[in-house]
Amino acid sequence: MTGLSKSTYYYKPKTTDEADRTDKELKMMIERIQGEFPGYGYRRINKQLRREGITLNGKRIRRVQGEYGLYPITLKKFSVHTTNSRHGYRIYPNLLKDKEVNRINEVWAADITYIHIQRGFVYLAAILDLYSRKAIGWALSRRLDNQLCLDALEAAIQTRKPAKGCIHHSDRGVQYASNEYVNKLMDAGFEVSMSAKGNPYDNAYMESFMKTLKYEEVYLWDYEIYEDVIERLPYFIEEVYNKKRLHSALGNVPPEEFEQLAAMGKNNENSALFL
Repeated sequence: MTGLSKSTYYYKPKTTDEADRTDKELKMMIERIQGEFPGYGYRRINKQLRREGITLNGKRIRRVQGEYGLYPITLKKFSVHTTNSRHGYRIYPNLLKDKEVNRINEVWAADITYIHIQRGFVYLAAILDLYSRKAIGWALSRRLDNQLCLDALEAAIQTRKPAKGCIHHSDRGVQYASNEYVNKLMDAGFEVSMSAKGNPYDNAYMESFMKTLKYEEVYLWDYEIYEDVIERLPYFIEEVYNKKRLHSALGNVPPEEFEQLAAMGKNNENSALFL
């Protein structure tokens, strides 16, 4: 009716940001963001730029990434087992199946991972609040023992001071099933939950956190000695992961900001997590 071609009819003019920025300028912006978040693909880069007030087309970001080889970092794994579930301690049922999480300090998840250095390994025990995915307690040690996990738990309790009834979920490893650890949970009023046998998806949120930590920090900095770990890792957990790194499951905001929004009642669309 208008005499315009279909392509003209659906044409949408570029925004000022889109039109005014050259590919080289966009390349520098992508490099800046990936310098801090090496695992970001074009979607998260687009979200980060929007948070900075820069509106660009996601397809253009992906094209520039391809032209300049600015792909997110992916690295091979070095496998070390940190879970020993062959023990005589009590195994607790999984309380998270079909669980809906609506607030902070409702469900915590705990896990252990390793960090390979020149002479052996350093072990990290960490605890996340599953509502916000925030790392709320962690500890580092050269020894994979009960004390490592107890230190992480104590740090989380001191930071959050949860009310009785908070669920603590972990795998069936000896560190988490030990009398010392379980008694600490019981004394603090936790409900104890453990993954089902042979089901890695039961603690997938912790697996995702550990993968992010390895790929976006540990492997890139190529830690060599214990001092490298204790100097860099706390910064990444507290300042990058908790405060800056966008999380798609949280509406593309960092965990700490998500909790702040929740406190103000502004997380309507993302206020429930289904496990």
